[in-house]
Amino acid sequence: MNTTVNNGGDDLAQNRLLSYLQDQLPFKVEEIKPIRKKVYLLRTQERAFILKGFSSYHRLKLQEAFTSSLMNEGFEKTYIFYEVAKEPPLFFDRTYFGCMEYIPPSEDVFTYYLKTNRLEGLELLKKFHDTTEKLVSRYQTVVPAYRQADKWRERATLFLNNLPVVRYFVQKEIINELLAWADWSLKGMEEEALLFQSGRQVILHGDVAHHNFLRAKDQSLYLLDFDLVAIGTPHSDYLQYANRILPFMKWSIDDLGKYPILKSYLGERGFLHALAFPTDIFREWNRVIRDRTYLDPVKIRPVLDLTVGQFAERQRFIKALKNAASEKSK
Repeated sequence: MNTTVNNGGDDLAQNRLLSYLQDQLPFKVEEIKPIRKKVYLLRTQERAFILKGFSSYHRLKLQEAFTSSLMNEGFEKTYIFYEVAKEPPLFFDRTYFGCMEYIPPSEDVFTYYLKTNRLEGLELLKKFHDTTEKLVSRYQTVVPAYRQADKWRERATLFLNNLPVVRYFVQKEIINELLAWADWSLKGMEEEALLFQSGRQVILHGDVAHHNFLRAKDQSLYLLDFDLVAIGTPHSDYLQYANRILPFMKWSIDDLGKYPILKSYLGERGFLHALAFPTDIFREWNRVIRDRTYLDPVKIRPVLDLTVGQFAERQRFIKALKNAASEKSK
């Protein structure tokens, strides 16, 4: 049996979890391997599972129901949950655990660095929205409404509170411009508020980071982790997707327009304003300051590259957004 842990002294906790699982599961666990916090790979003689922890029973049951609904509506490129415990739910160390299908990964990892992957991810996200549009009425009482502008105001406020630390690393001229971009973005979104409040409603994924797309061994692409689902217009997921891929495209609005799914959104003034919000920069600074890792050279380097290293490219991008938004106003 392999219970080796490489995550900083959690051997005892993991052995306790293993002992609990051996008592609760109808099969013998041959290996337990941590993937990230409260997520484990379990191997038995017959198969493998993913064990994932949730903070509440409600969250666990919502995820089980939602992934089942996706499958029933024809969206098969995700995982399913299994009922495997003798007395569900699994509850250990104040955490509810669900047992999920393990999808064997390909050696070809999904990455936003490749244009073919970026296009494929967009297509899968569109299929997800087409499916979840049918599920909105079913989940509107248990899935929150997504408030794009409110979320970004909160993120900007936290960034402002963190400025004493940020100023230690970033010159004031860059900080002032970041804040100006955020102000222009939020004001434009307020003027075009209906864009994010009316029209087509879907269940948003909420976290379209590259690691939530999985290239399976058969080369199919899967969408994972629905912890942040919310109801809103598709704009919000596409905004986040655009923000994730733009660093790999040298922040080119022209190249962004070459993606058919995004091209139509670039014709909307509110979407252009929203693209200007430096949400990734604010998010990463807020994270390293919250985790107190800003003095770690390895942790701070990518944040500085995002903030300073890409600044000139991003400055040109914002100028292009403003020109495009101005044209839409005429």
